[in-house]
Amino acid sequence: MKKLIPIGTGILLIMSTMGCKKIINIDPISNIGVNAFYRNYEETKAGLTGCYYGLQKPLEYEWMLTDLRTDNSKQGVANSSAAINFEFNELDMFTLNSAHDKVYQYWLQTYKNIRSVNYVLKSLGASYAAGKTSLGEGTAVMSMPQKNQLAGEALFLRAYHYFNLVRLYGDVFLVTEPVDPEQSKRITRTPVAECYQLIIADLMAAKELLSPASYSPASNTEVGRATSWAAKALLAKVYLSTKQPAAALPLLDEVISNSGHALLPSFADVFSINNEMNKEILFAVRFKAGGFGLGNLMANNFAPTSSGSAIVNGDGSGYNFPTNELDLAYKIPATGAADSRKAVTMAKYSSKLYVKKFISPVLVKFDAENDFPIIRFSDVLLMKAEALGFGNAATMLINQVRERAGAVDYTSGDFNTGFYKYPLDGSNPNALSDEPRFLSALLNERRFEFAFENQRFFDLLRTGQAIKVIKNHYALEFDSHYKAYRPAFTLAELQANLTEEKLLLPIPQRELDANDQIKIIQNPGY
Repeated sequence: MKKLIPIGTGILLIMSTMGCKKIINIDPISNIGVNAFYRNYEETKAGLTGCYYGLQKPLEYEWMLTDLRTDNSKQGVANSSAAINFEFNELDMFTLNSAHDKVYQYWLQTYKNIRSVNYVLKSLGASYAAGKTSLGEGTAVMSMPQKNQLAGEALFLRAYHYFNLVRLYGDVFLVTEPVDPEQSKRITRTPVAECYQLIIADLMAAKELLSPASYSPASNTEVGRATSWAAKALLAKVYLSTKQPAAALPLLDEVISNSGHALLPSFADVFSINNEMNKEILFAVRFKAGGFGLGNLMANNFAPTSSGSAIVNGDGSGYNFPTNELDLAYKIPATGAADSRKAVTMAKYSSKLYVKKFISPVLVKFDAENDFPIIRFSDVLLMKAEALGFGNAATMLINQVRERAGAVDYTSGDFNTGFYKYPLDGSNPNALSDEPRFLSALLNERRFEFAFENQRFFDLLRTGQAIKVIKNHYALEFDSHYKAYRPAFTLAELQANLTEEKLLLPIPQRELDANDQIKIIQNPGY
């Protein structure tokens, strides 16, 4: 079990100080005051620690808006009368409207934390204008190295939040400094391209402000905080998402060559609560068990219902059901090499599949230790493969990830049922010999590697495969699952729910209704 590392101790400090209490007990975005900023390094660092804590709450809902809307997860109890399952159905089958509570909760919790980050950045003198983030005079007095470090971390967090928002909602409200209630009502939605300008500017600044020191667990006294390497990796993903692979490549090469991060020999060890913030983790949202109010809910949320204490103390809620399709997609032959990731990722209890990756023993319900990875080294390798595109260099990167999972060289046998590395000889019928086969293999690899890490939806969006893959998922699971719903619907009707417009979530209706100053335009289709 991890000790109360600096982030954890900072939370306790926040709870005991007036200035930081505002970060923990954060009010709605319209209720802020603009005159109270941090005055020195200690106060500003404690406020920033509150922003790290603020990463936890959006994760309570993020899987619903990402994995549940893919071929990885489904609402697993057809015709359930539970209100929460109705909400899951609407996301799973793309029938939601703008009043959906979980869509609003994710939006609200994310903007709350952006507001907290903006307080920190204002105190440090950070500003954004004309596509550039700069650092000037602020209210907080500290040394320049201290200021650079805190500003780099805060900019990383703001970019991370906006990157998620823009991919989920499209045009969003770009708020880069604290605003009062009346000012907030005069802010309208910013086009996606301009949102990406901010994200890129923040990450460009963050990667330069943060220390370039290589990963070293022995010397890392600020474990869990954003680093230059995390900023470079996240910026590379932003470039891939904006169709700029050439800009992503040098960043990924830097991380691979100089960061000190690497694959662990064992996939299971990546997620062990006894091995957190290991060299494979570039950035994670940290959780702390032990009754501090910082524990992870996922163990109990994802464990099966009516499992008592067989899976986790306090029973499970049965959320985030893995699909049968995913269960069958892993290569687990009766003999020979098998994909070791499946046993870490998911399991069955009383014939029901459940997500296992983030389950650890708990003394108290909803108080698990598991951190949640945001950027892993395997992601860096597969992003580089994506940036390179079809070819042996990219295939070798995919094979590197597969080999860690247990894949072996192909010599003979049924390639489709065994777990093998992809041949590099283009004349081999199992080689990734053209762009479509390469993209399919890359997406499959990312699916198995990052299952239930909220990446699948964004991967499908980025590569233009979302509608095709999700409609195929409906077809594969229709007879075994969706056909049981009442009132009944056809496969064609289910597939018709999913359109390009519905890939974006609606702007929460409460956000639109609360503004009596300007009219906010809703996303098409809602």
